[in-house]
Amino acid sequence: MPPAANRPREVRAWLATDPPLAELREAFPYEWEVVERELGDVLSGGDPALLAAYAQKVARPAPVRAGSPRSPSGLDAKLAASVRQRMAAAAVRSISLRAATGTTGNVVRFSTRAGKLAQGLFFERGLERKPVSMRRFRLTWPLIGDERSKLMPLVQPQGIYCFFSGEFIKALAELIGDRPALEIAAGDGTLSRFLRARGTAIRATDDHSWGAVRFPDDVERLDARAALRDAQPRVVVCSWPPSGNDFERAVFETASVERYVVVGNRQTAGWGDQAAYAAAAEHGFAHRDAPELARLVLPPEIEPVVLVFERAR
Repeated sequence: MPPAANRPREVRAWLATDPPLAELREAFPYEWEVVERELGDVLSGGDPALLAAYAQKVARPAPVRAGSPRSPSGLDAKLAASVRQRMAAAAVRSISLRAATGTTGNVVRFSTRAGKLAQGLFFERGLERKPVSMRRFRLTWPLIGDERSKLMPLVQPQGIYCFFSGEFIKALAELIGDRPALEIAAGDGTLSRFLRARGTAIRATDDHSWGAVRFPDDVERLDARAALRDAQPRVVVCSWPPSGNDFERAVFETASVERYVVVGNRQTAGWGDQAAYAAAAEHGFAHRDAPELARLVLPPEIEPVVLVFERAR
């Protein structure tokens, strides 16, 4: 149950659990009206660049002047800004996902047959992912037919933005080699666990602030900056970093880092610090798209992208 607006400490604690957009809207309808108007203006232009710019803008709460009046919702001005930021960021993620999958509507369900096929293809048990065989994927995925577009909207609320093929894990492990590696914003640590199974020396870290994810013991509770300072890794990996985050720039500022590998998709409004990527050259990094890796990230309908940043020697 969302806390009342007159209990700011409880509201902040609730926000830290990363409640879903539906709960945010229900708890603070006035703040949602504000966000909805902003989004309407952005989307009416029909320009993906406008959505990308908006995603960067709402990556952090807007600054609030001292003495600003309370919101009509009853929240103080600073807390209202935090609520709107959470709403906007969640809405941008949802819009980007729908754009990638072509799915519309609020209720998404698999048929029994499609659900069983998807479960066997992508998951070990429950929502525990497994490395997907590309051969099996090519055989099974077409059998799911028109319901393929439902997969990501069903799993994304649980913190799953893509699936990794066994071939991708093998290629990434070779890219890391015997160098000490670090995964930042690791979520449930799936990528690191797959890599460790192939003998890669990698630590999985996350600040544990994302309420959609159950964090296992092998995901260390460290924010990305602290993890970089502590680990001094030579290789860093990150899958679907939050849009407009404030930590990826620290990867390029960390002297020990030689290579940074990022997984995302063509809908750049929904992930990553695009400004930090553009400025990576200032820290001596060159970068390239790696389509040979991207085609091993699944499903292809999300238009995966893998970026590889290399520090000049």
